[in-house]
Amino acid sequence: MVTELLAREAPLPPQVTPQQMAAAGLRAFARIAQAWGLSVDEQLTLLGAPARSTYFAWRKDPARAALPRDTLERLSNILGIYKSLQILLPDPAAADAWVRQPNRAALLGGRSALDCMLGGNVSDLNLVRRYLDGVRGGGWS
Repeated sequence: MVTELLAREAPLPPQVTPQQMAAAGLRAFARIAQAWGLSVDEQLTLLGAPARSTYFAWRKDPARAALPRDTLERLSNILGIYKSLQILLPDPAAADAWVRQPNRAALLGGRSALDCMLGGNVSDLNLVRRYLDGVRGGGWS
């Protein structure tokens, strides 16, 4: 009986390739950068300071972008930060503005989340993401 049910299930979708994930991440990043009002220099810093020509090649054709592991990790953190903000602040304008506002959280020391993220290290992005994940979960750990 169970075997018959499983046999009637739709086939599993094909495996998503790392290249497809990278392209989707770059497209999402472009929309987030626009929503947050990021300058090109800020975008470059958040992505790990690739050469400008490399960055513009990624933007022109995300499907052909061969992203380093560090950049993929940065994109993951940025997407997680964006998602958390959309959940915590259901007004999209407030969620997008939050990254530039000074923050009293001890972790950020009065700086905005964006100032923290622009420190240049992937750990700076991870710190903001963990902070927001903690707030979403009911507390900072």
